[in-house]
Parts: sequence; C-alpha cells; structure tokens
Amino acid sequence: MATFTAVLEKFGDKGEKTGWTYINVPAKVASVLKPGNKKTFRVKGLIDSHQISAIAIVPMGNGNFILPVNAGMRKAIKKIHGASVKVALETDTTPIKISEELIECLQDDPDAEKYFIGLPPSHRNWYSNWVREAKTDLTRSKRIAAVVKACSLQLNFGEMIQHYRDEKKLIQ
Repeated sequence: MATFTAVLEKFGDKGEKTGWTYINVPAKVASVLKPGNKKTFRVKGLIDSHQISAIAIVPMGNGNFILPVNAGMRKAIKKIHGASVKVALETDTTPIKISEELIECLQDDPDAEKYFIGLPPSHRNWYSNWVREAKTDLTRSKRIAAVVKACSLQLNFGEMIQHYRDEKKLIQ
C-alpha cells in the first residue's frame, strides 16, 4: 500500500473536469501502485480515516494522476479544497457489477447493447455507476433511458452528458 500526504485541490476552468475536487497522485506513487501504467485504473484505500474503493485515478501526464474526491467523500472526511489529507492507496482489482436494470433495458435495443458491450470495462462502469448513484427510482429510470439512447447513438459517457446539457435535459 502506498501512503502519502496530499492537499485537496480544485480545478477552475478545465473542460469536463471544471469544478472537480481532487488529490494529486505523484508519478512515484502511481508507479508503486501499477508500475509502467499510464492509463486510468481503480484504487482502494483510505483518505484520512474514510475507506474508499473502486475509485478511478486519471492520468494527467508525466506519470502523474489525480484521484477525484466527490462530495460524499468530502463530507465523510469533513474537509474542503485546500485541506491536507493522509492517503493510503492500493490497486483495486475487484470486478464492478454492472446494473442489472441497465443490462435488461439494453437488451431491448440490440444496437445499443452491442455498442455498450464493445466499450472498455471502465467506460461501461461509468454508465453503470451513474445509473446506480441515482437517488430515486424516477431518476434511475430516466438515467437508464438516457444510457440506452446514448448507446444507440454511439455516444461515450462524456458525449452523452454533453448531449443532455446541450438539450438542457441533463438527468440529475
């Protein structure tokens, strides 16, 4: 397990990452976690005393990565950007289970299902996690419909979110 101290940082205007709170994962730490890797991968461990799992760290160049720290994580550690945190990470190889409801609905549209199955596992996980994180059944149903439509249009996750933003119909 790799341990280090970091500061919670926040992106200003940074495209799709605008407003993200994150932790810098230095290249030397990332190389301990997954030697020679330059692509997104999942980690588990602790931020302060809060346990995390299945969190994707994202490459930022020169071997450095960032670990996004969402609102739930910030609430659990009771810290905001600018605060110092203790981090302990290891690679998380636990398979992520795709939402059963999403799989069932994709089966109703063979083209959408084919596109979804052809995506890298991390991309399928983004869709599934977005559906799973819905707080109400109504929101979950809307998100499933949005994913099926996006897959039928062959939109990746980011393109789907932008598509609904552009239409001012983003499903919260």
